[in-house]
Amino acid sequence: MVQEKTGSTWNHEELDLIVEDYFDMLAADLANQSYSKSEHRVALETRIGRSHGSIEFKHQNISAVLEELGLPWIPGYKPRRNYQVAIFGAIDRYLTKNPRVLEIAPVDKQFIESTSKVFVKPPEPVSSQDVPMALHHLLAKFDPVERDRHNRILGKAGEEFVFNLERQRLLEMDRKDLAGKVRWVADKDGDGAGYDILSFDPNGDSERLIEVKTTNGSARTPFFISRNEYSTAKERSSDWLIYRVHLFAKEPRIFTIAPPLEIKMNLRTETWRASF
Repeated sequence: MVQEKTGSTWNHEELDLIVEDYFDMLAADLANQSYSKSEHRVALETRIGRSHGSIEFKHQNISAVLEELGLPWIPGYKPRRNYQVAIFGAIDRYLTKNPRVLEIAPVDKQFIESTSKVFVKPPEPVSSQDVPMALHHLLAKFDPVERDRHNRILGKAGEEFVFNLERQRLLEMDRKDLAGKVRWVADKDGDGAGYDILSFDPNGDSERLIEVKTTNGSARTPFFISRNEYSTAKERSSDWLIYRVHLFAKEPRIFTIAPPLEIKMNLRTETWRASF
């Protein structure tokens, strides 16, 4: 039986081992490969001399950090945020050595069983909370907003998913005529329109101008809105919508946001255009 190291802080070697093992399980999970959490846990107990409960709690800590970073986490290890500060350093070391983990390749999302299962309620805005300094540095180094913004493969996959989803949604409502008119504007014309997908309400009386925002992270992962998108939202407020695609790497879900954006989200200006 493993003797718990009661009262002792996890050292860097132990943390590096559990973080590496967690990412091994996560890779298997995302690839839909079978793996045993209990076998991984028992192996860790043997190597580092920590108890079942201690290891499970640390797994939940890792999940919480990955959620903050806009990354998927292992189902069953619900995020818990009473961190040991050293966990941030262990995750930093792993991601620095394995940067490809930050750009998980999207899986083919062509098949959609039912559109009704995809759409969910948006999260409620929450007041800003104090972030541990070590987590603040980690978020600055591996910024989920900038990663998702510049991940063209992820962005295009999310747009294609919504394009197919909108066509299926209209087909399910017996509007084959409208389904055939859904247009992937960003793919055909570029990014200057202020939205990505042109779709329609099932009555056919109004358009849907859909701006797609995709992340492998959770519903609360922040995202970037351009000045052009914001202006289009104001000019076409009755037609424009954000489709926030989240949990994309595993089981995509979408919530929608309609203008006025200021009362639905916490908006903050973070970039400026400099000129002379």
